[in-house]
Amino acid sequence: MPSARLVLIMAGGTGGHIFPGLAVAERMRSLGWEVAWMGNRGGMEERLVPPHGYRMAWIRARAARGKGVMQKLLLPANLLVSFWESARHLLRLRPDVVLGLGGYVAFPGGMMASLLDRPLALHEQNAVAGLANRVLSKLCDKVMVAFPGSLEGAEWTGNPVREAIAALPAPDERFRGRSGPLRILVVGGSLGAQALNEALPRALALLEEKPAVVHQSGEKHIEALRRNYEAAGVRGELLPFIDDMARRYSEADLVICRAGAVTVAELSAGGVASMLVPFPHAVDDHQTANARFLSDRGAALLLPQSQLTPEKLA
Repeated sequence: MPSARLVLIMAGGTGGHIFPGLAVAERMRSLGWEVAWMGNRGGMEERLVPPHGYRMAWIRARAARGKGVMQKLLLPANLLVSFWESARHLLRLRPDVVLGLGGYVAFPGGMMASLLDRPLALHEQNAVAGLANRVLSKLCDKVMVAFPGSLEGAEWTGNPVREAIAALPAPDERFRGRSGPLRILVVGGSLGAQALNEALPRALALLEEKPAVVHQSGEKHIEALRRNYEAAGVRGELLPFIDDMARRYSEADLVICRAGAVTVAELSAGGVASMLVPFPHAVDDHQTANARFLSDRGAALLLPQSQLTPEKLA
């Protein structure tokens, strides 16, 4: 019996890269493929990916866009290390296909996959492609994008969404028979959103009829969020991270969140009403472009962070 074909997924850093990778990995495994994952030791992927049982290939990768003098001086050495470690894993695993989904690991892994003549595919999750993916797209056998026009000559596939979210019941079914207060889900993303953490509790304090709120803060911000809610004299279910996003989406009447590519894709797939507050300092302001894709079609409200006030939210 022939051995299963192997796909090497390269993704890390934030949930915006990791969760699409997990969605693809889940599907590929169901089709009989073996899955390996290239990630950055110490990154978020170290916690999220191994429980799924995929073979792990760890490298040390750093940001290529450094602002500090020391970071710029060390960039060539850091790239050499990540290139070497990526090549070593590729020679060891000999994958049938390499798929890059972003994060610091995808650039050195993709460059070495091209050099070693491994079939290379790339997926860009955002409406504005990052520098690494713009470079890698010239070397790939297949380029896919979540938003039309973000990379020249790419196939528009949308973003991979986890099966549990894609399988959510339609909105009319979810809302049938629902009663009680408005249910609001606030999602700061895998790294959190300080602006939302500060504005939402104060907005809730202005409301006479209090909604039921679930507020995800990001792991580093949970204690500050608790203090903010206590100071505002309001209550909510406060969480550092949400593991079961499908359940939380299904329970929410409205989601207030950033406009990361995965979030936008999940809201679209689930038919969830949303107010999007793009992170204004994202590279190339890609979150605003993501949000506009929905807001221009009447599928979401876009609120720039510069206009994010308790009074506006209330």
